[in-house]
Parts: sequence; C-alpha cells; structure tokens
Amino acid sequence: MRTAIIDLGTNTFNLMIVEKTGISDYHILLETKYPAKLGKGGINDNTITPEAMERGMTALRTHLKTMEPFNVKDIKCIATAAIRSASNGAAFVERVKTELGLIIEVVDGQKEAQLIFDGVKQVMPISDERVMILDIGGGSNEFVIANKDGVIWKHSFNLGMARLLDRFQPSDPITQQEINEIEAYLKPELALLYNALEQFSTTTLIGSSGSFDTISAMLAAVHHPFLEMSKITSYQIHIPHFMELHQQFIQSTLAQRETMKRMDLHRVEMIVLSSLFIHFIIREFKINEVWQCAFALKEGAIHQILNNTF
Repeated sequence: MRTAIIDLGTNTFNLMIVEKTGISDYHILLETKYPAKLGKGGINDNTITPEAMERGMTALRTHLKTMEPFNVKDIKCIATAAIRSASNGAAFVERVKTELGLIIEVVDGQKEAQLIFDGVKQVMPISDERVMILDIGGGSNEFVIANKDGVIWKHSFNLGMARLLDRFQPSDPITQQEINEIEAYLKPELALLYNALEQFSTTTLIGSSGSFDTISAMLAAVHHPFLEMSKITSYQIHIPHFMELHQQFIQSTLAQRETMKRMDLHRVEMIVLSSLFIHFIIREFKINEVWQCAFALKEGAIHQILNNTF
C-alpha cells in the first residue's frame, strides 16, 4: 500500500510518498516540497491573504501531479500553524476539499509536537538522558523534552520565522539593535520553556526542520565535503562551526546568502532569524550538543498511521 503525506506548513508544503513494507515499517519512495509561503503577508493578522491562498492551491495541484505515477491509495493532509490560526483557515480547507477532493486535518500545537517526536525517535537514539527537540516552523516552533520513556513535556509557541519576519522586518543585513529587540521579545514569550527546563534540564538539542537541514548541509559542505546528506538521517552540528556560520548569516545581505554553498534558496529570507533563534536557545539554556534530524512531522504521521494511532 502506498500512502502520501502532505505537510501544509506555513512556508512550505512538503510531500512524502511511502510504501508499507511491514506491520509498522515503510519505505520512502519520494520526498519533495513546494514553497507555498502561506503565511506571507497575513500571519500576524491571523489571515491567509488571497495571494497566499492561490500559492497554496498551486502547491497542492503540483503535489497531486507529482503523485500520479505512484499509484497512491491514501492521501493524508496535515495542516499546522498558518491554517489553524487563520480566521479564514476553514475557508481554505473547504476550498481544497471542493476543488481538489483533499481532506485536510488541522492539528493543534500539542498534536504537532507529538508528531514531530514520533518522527525524530525513529532515527535518533534517545536514551535515559533527556533531550530537547526543536522544530522551527514559519508559524510556530515546537519544543519537546523527552527520553527513552517518551515525551516528558511539549509545547507549541507562536514564534515561527514568518511571524518574526513580519513583525520585525529586519534590515538587510540585520543590525545589532534589531537583534537585541528580537531577543528581548523572545525571552518573555518563552517563559513556559524556561520553567520546563528548570524542572527537566538537558544540554542536548535535536533540531528537526528545514532550517536545521539547511544549516547542517551548509556546514557539511565545509567540514565534510564528501558526505552525501541525502543518505543520512542525522548530523552533529558542532557548536563552534555553527557559531561561525551564524556570524556569516547576521553579517550578510540577502543577495550574499543566495550565493552561499548549499543554501536553500527558499530560506534566504528567514535563515537569519532561524539562526538567531537557535543561537538564543543554545546560549540561554547552556546547550553543549546539537544534532540535526531529517525526520519530523511527516515521518511521525506515517508512523502513527501505520500503528493506527493517528
């Protein structure tokens, strides 16, 4: 049986097609993405603009066309922050159902965090020691504290990069004053995380998002140039290497970032804010070990589907 998962993110609509190979096992046949930018122009007004809605429809039509040769039997569409927080999110869901015949399931932040954990745990060796998982999105960022026994604490914060970009509209390149303003905004917004880490401390961070994927690919290009990133599911991000890249990001213009090796061109606008967020988390919580994980929400969704828990 072949199943398609479409993750309707705030910035990107991600498609994964898998084939079931056992009771709870699967083989990934295809992964691709489309830059829908659903949150652009309206994320902080809790709306999907007409232009963004059209981009979303185009993204879904493109993914449906991609699926045609694969004989997919089941399509699961999962919507997150941009759609669940939009006043016209239900209208978009209804339009997709009417025009494309796709049923979109809108998940809340807690469900999204659980899906991310269920993706990460498939390929990351989580043991007795607690880890903190961070998924950086466009509309929200999910944090999960967990160990081998499962999730200890999880929360979704409306601090996605599309929201921060729209709120602060930083200069090109970003200024130190703007960095200070963003960090001053983040600290009270993350109060629940500070409280959680006082109770469930950890110094290990696992990042599962396109931002972490881009950063790890760029670091590997410099430090492990022969490593084929598409063939691995995790990569250790050495903190000194990240700090060097972070400085390059905050000193760069958008045009300069476009020329950086292995930069995902869909992320040139938001990668500075993503890097700032990661830098803030590492510094504030004294993180001493950082990993990138290629598995996240889509893989968590197929895991739950195959185990009849979605």
